[in-house]
Amino acid sequence: MVEVGAGGTHQARYEREIIWDSISTRLSVLDIGDASLVFGRLDWSDEQGGDQLYVGRVAVWDDDQEPVTIDWRAPAAEAFYRATGSEPMGLSRRRHFVTRGQELLGVEDEHFGETNGRGRMPLVGEAALRAGLEAGRTGRLADAAATIQIEQDAIIRSPLSGLLVVQGGPGTGKTVAALHRAAYLLYTHRFPLEGQGMLVLGPNRLFLTYIEQVLPSLGEAGVEVSMLADLLPGTRVKGLDNPRISRIKGDLRMITVLRRARRDRQRPLRADVTVGFGLRRLRLTVDQSAEIVRQARKRFRTHNRARRFVEEQVYQHLADSGARTDSPAPDMEAVREQLHGSIELREALEWMWPVLTPSHLLHDLFGSPALLRSATASVLTPEETDLLYRSRQTHASEVVWTADDAPLLDEALALLGPRPGHKQSDSIRTYGHIVVDEAQDLSPMQLRMISRRSLNGSMTVVGDIAQATSAWGHDSWDSVIEHLPDHVDSRFSELTIGYRLPEPIMEVAAKVLDAAMPGLVPPQSIRIEGLPPRFVPVVAHQAPASGNGQGNGQGSVQEGSVQDSEPGPSSLTAAVVREVKAELSALANGNLAVICHNALADAISEALTVADVDHGLVYERGLESRVTIVPVELVKGLEVDTAIVVEPADICEKLPKGMRALYVAMTRATQRLVVVYARPLPEPLLTKEA
Repeated sequence: MVEVGAGGTHQARYEREIIWDSISTRLSVLDIGDASLVFGRLDWSDEQGGDQLYVGRVAVWDDDQEPVTIDWRAPAAEAFYRATGSEPMGLSRRRHFVTRGQELLGVEDEHFGETNGRGRMPLVGEAALRAGLEAGRTGRLADAAATIQIEQDAIIRSPLSGLLVVQGGPGTGKTVAALHRAAYLLYTHRFPLEGQGMLVLGPNRLFLTYIEQVLPSLGEAGVEVSMLADLLPGTRVKGLDNPRISRIKGDLRMITVLRRARRDRQRPLRADVTVGFGLRRLRLTVDQSAEIVRQARKRFRTHNRARRFVEEQVYQHLADSGARTDSPAPDMEAVREQLHGSIELREALEWMWPVLTPSHLLHDLFGSPALLRSATASVLTPEETDLLYRSRQTHASEVVWTADDAPLLDEALALLGPRPGHKQSDSIRTYGHIVVDEAQDLSPMQLRMISRRSLNGSMTVVGDIAQATSAWGHDSWDSVIEHLPDHVDSRFSELTIGYRLPEPIMEVAAKVLDAAMPGLVPPQSIRIEGLPPRFVPVVAHQAPASGNGQGNGQGSVQEGSVQDSEPGPSSLTAAVVREVKAELSALANGNLAVICHNALADAISEALTVADVDHGLVYERGLESRVTIVPVELVKGLEVDTAIVVEPADICEKLPKGMRALYVAMTRATQRLVVVYARPLPEPLLTKEA
């Protein structure tokens, strides 16, 4: 220990701060909450010395500095995830501890050798894996260090350098693999990543809330987890534009539009400026201002950096204009000191070369039909230009931007550069490694924004092409990769095994996938058992009855269908309420999500409130409630125990890539799936075909 008393040296105080920082960092790593410290053991073969190693969430040593447990990310732990019967990696036995929190539920052994290695289970730690899959959801994604599978581990331990693209269908654990990869890379490459920083990007605030506990539970609390909009400090971002506007704002043509918009704010004077300086009249002509603007454009890459040059040139020309035959020109600094606050010069400089923030540039551009026409001429169509117009607010700082504006603001920041005196706050930070989830939905402008933050091209990009539902949803990974750093090698990995969805649900979802993207192979589910989806129609002209919450065959219409004399919104919401109650009674623990088009969310919430069913709206409380209403636009990446999908026809018809959105909705449940509908089902879900 370092003790510092009265009169202690600066060095001693500094050493004390370093020690306390190290201690607090180590304590944060050791804080694993209620999770079990140890979840496995490796027994090495006699040829390897016959030793045993315990594998856990963090490494622990005894008083003699001998390992009690090794970190799951350590090279010695690789065999715990990679060993197979054909490649035992020196193991004679692998032991898994099946736990719930810190309670030991069972022990599972996998033996390797000539007699039993070839017939080992296809999964690593099947009992532990199934226990985790069948446990109730908590509304937060948990770490999976104890149950990582072979193909996931290959992704996690893939080299740091270059671009890694991971394709994975619903329930394949792509998000889990990406987050554990982030933890693994920080452990393996602490230097330089700790100094360079690591960034994890998610599609929306709900998704970030869902995954926020994973990295801290793995001992890594220093990773920046955010949305793209969070990378623009001081900017308020909320909501999305409609698909047509989103498509325009995500197009690379907007680079040219923004460059023109910047150029339109670099203008020569419209008339000469004359100011008094003592007994002299100083003048800046239109031609001189045009030459100043031309030189500034030529010399400087970013707009704001040239402002000082423009000011100096303006004052120099004013000073030079004061020369007389009987007296020299006044000193430029004297002219600056006396005139810098004059209204005439302030107006002239703001006209010629204003200091701009991204918000000011876009606010002025989108709020002025004239500026829009000038910037978009021959780049966008007149119809597209009209769609970009938005009425001006009193101040740019009051504007609430959309998520589709974020990459435009970022592009503007790159074009404008930091304001004078704001170099640190206006600079774009870069990261040593970036993890991007749900990348299949990102526009070219959003991908460009991400690339701008990559220090060296080291990135992990994960998603599922089949779940591309945005206005810019991609049909192949090639169209994503072309907008990411091209100076590095890229490699592709695919997760083919589905762990979350029971096979009966996956079979029905696969029919939707085939309609959405013919020829794309769905993941192979390992959970053969499970209830088939229930389809509950709202039928007219018969007496009402309710379902009993039990499946009666894949794709079949429930015998006790919810029926009403005139199916409509009230009939549909009443049916949803009855199914929620029925499923809650059948659900031992865990959570339930009502997945619908956003237009139905408020009506369903009102009906549940009237029925005294406690619930939450996902954009208010995340998945904290046992029952949550989730618009299909926000459900991607989440998992729940029971999903009630409402009115598939609305989902298919009202969203840009509706069939893919329906596929997303149909693949969220780990236990039970119910489909409630009043309108005819989309073709893939017709009961005769399902």
